[in-house]
Amino acid sequence: MSQPKTLILHVSGTNRDAEAARAVELAGGAPEIVHINQLRQGERSIDDYAMLLLPGGFSYGDALGAGARLALDLRVYFEEQLQAFVDSGRIVVGICNGFQTLVKCGLLPGQAESNGQLQSTRRATLTDNASGHFECRWVHLQANPNSPARYLAQIDDLIFCPVAHGEGNFQVKDQNTLNSLTNENLIAFRYVDADGNAIDGLYPGNPNGSVADIAGICNKAGNVIGLMPHPEDHILPIQNPLGRSDRLGLPLFKALVHAASHV
Repeated sequence: MSQPKTLILHVSGTNRDAEAARAVELAGGAPEIVHINQLRQGERSIDDYAMLLLPGGFSYGDALGAGARLALDLRVYFEEQLQAFVDSGRIVVGICNGFQTLVKCGLLPGQAESNGQLQSTRRATLTDNASGHFECRWVHLQANPNSPARYLAQIDDLIFCPVAHGEGNFQVKDQNTLNSLTNENLIAFRYVDADGNAIDGLYPGNPNGSVADIAGICNKAGNVIGLMPHPEDHILPIQNPLGRSDRLGLPLFKALVHAASHV
């Protein structure tokens, strides 16, 4: 398998780019942390990479809302490049602030036909946690092996990893939107309990009040995926606060790298 080049986007306020790069590297990829100004000045091009990863943090200090300012940058400066990248089938990943950005720029949930433009009318968002405060705790995730992101079927265990966000509450425009996400298997990750059972919104297993315990979603093609928790913060057993050696986040990155290498 080749080492797919992965662009890890950095802007002011990003703080999980190094962890994401390490996870991609351990998974067999070739990560490069690239500042958005390098893209704007033409020093780097999105098209030169097999995977684009938007890491966590507080891009631009969460000005205008978490991920909103970075989403605006993507639409203003890179809309055509980004949509062409997605339409080519290459992998786009957003973690925490990156997930918020993908939703707010229109790449998630996305649409069946792009017509060369990002989705302009949002059907979903990530808003303030139901608890009313910042959440920093460990959660259990279950990947959906039946989602269009077929590579998730490679993950045969729960993922145990932390969340760290104030605006991680995934909500939808209406019941029809939720039905669509459910029926089309676009819910890529759900919060579950330690045994993998549904928690029906129970806090703190669902740390933010997300509808239907949604922790992450993908687009219809399966090549754009986002999630609020931080699997890159649990890629080695030594990082586990309970002393366990399983339920790592590394299998997710291996699945992503594998998918990126076969586009």
